[in-house]
Amino acid sequence: MQGVIPNQLIARMIEKGEITARPAVQPAQIQPASLDLRLGDVAYRVRASFLAGHGANVSDRLAEFEMHRVDLNNGAVLEKGCVYVVPLMERLDLPADVSAVANAKSSTGRLDLLTRAITDGGTEFDRIACGYSGPLYAEICPRSFSVLVRPGMRLNQIRFGRGDAVLDDTALQALHSEVPLVDGDAVIDDGLGFSVDLKLPDTTLVGYRAKPHTGVIDLDLIGHYAPADYWEEVHTTNGQIILDPGAFYILVSREAVTIPPNFAAEMAPYLAMVGEFRVHYAGFFDPGFGFASAGGAGSRGVLEVRCHEAPFVLEHGQVVGRLVYERMCEAPTQLYGAALASNYQGQGLKLSKHFKV
Repeated sequence: MQGVIPNQLIARMIEKGEITARPAVQPAQIQPASLDLRLGDVAYRVRASFLAGHGANVSDRLAEFEMHRVDLNNGAVLEKGCVYVVPLMERLDLPADVSAVANAKSSTGRLDLLTRAITDGGTEFDRIACGYSGPLYAEICPRSFSVLVRPGMRLNQIRFGRGDAVLDDTALQALHSEVPLVDGDAVIDDGLGFSVDLKLPDTTLVGYRAKPHTGVIDLDLIGHYAPADYWEEVHTTNGQIILDPGAFYILVSREAVTIPPNFAAEMAPYLAMVGEFRVHYAGFFDPGFGFASAGGAGSRGVLEVRCHEAPFVLEHGQVVGRLVYERMCEAPTQLYGAALASNYQGQGLKLSKHFKV
């Protein structure tokens, strides 16, 4: 059956050897509609980002671009502005009808930690063709903060699927009529549009901007860092802010979003024409996100925004991104926020889990 593969079938793929790892995959890595991937024990500092390309292996290209190697076993700092390639512990031997998509985990994206999967023979980041058999690598580029990493850390995740399970606008409108996907009027146009909230109730605080010169963040430390050491608060009284070129912002969607149990979603850019900025690094929304029976009742989407060449005025209610919904091939046996350690269920404007509340 076509659709995104749920947790119980991911477990079966592991049992069948279609997903292997050293050390073995741990149950905690399996999410409702994805599998967390773990860093191996070495990082290669490279001159530039690259793709293997048709007929080439990542290991061969590393020999071309490698500057030096970093042993991660005792913890090592990946420095801001540098590009690293890290072999992952997991390896794939996919069936001929199964493809995969990778993406950064939520906490990774909220740290402006650009993390993308690359594969042997790959011609796209984060896209893995049907029947792929081979190793997985993470390309990591810290954009705002240097980070301390160790083997086994989970910075990105992978989602498996059969066929094209994307809901077109007609199907999405029908689903919204059955289970409201947002807490207001739904803007459905090549996916479910969502907008930025710059008029939060009872406060002028609408977001955070990464400070340019900060200390290292140890990714194992949860609720540890003072936000003021790493972030500037963004305030507005008129429902608009000006994005500075090169700056990274954490904002929040105006809509509270729901992902019903039989569906998954991915955040995608809206249109290049809407402005000089990019929204989203962490793009997967699991079944049950914001769903009432999973402890939700609608959850805001946190927007990771980077401004490009020119200053840009962002205004309250401006549509900045879209959610593309996909069918699950069968309902998952676990949902986001239900008996899982889900950090962002019911969230509003929120930094990554590494910062004190």
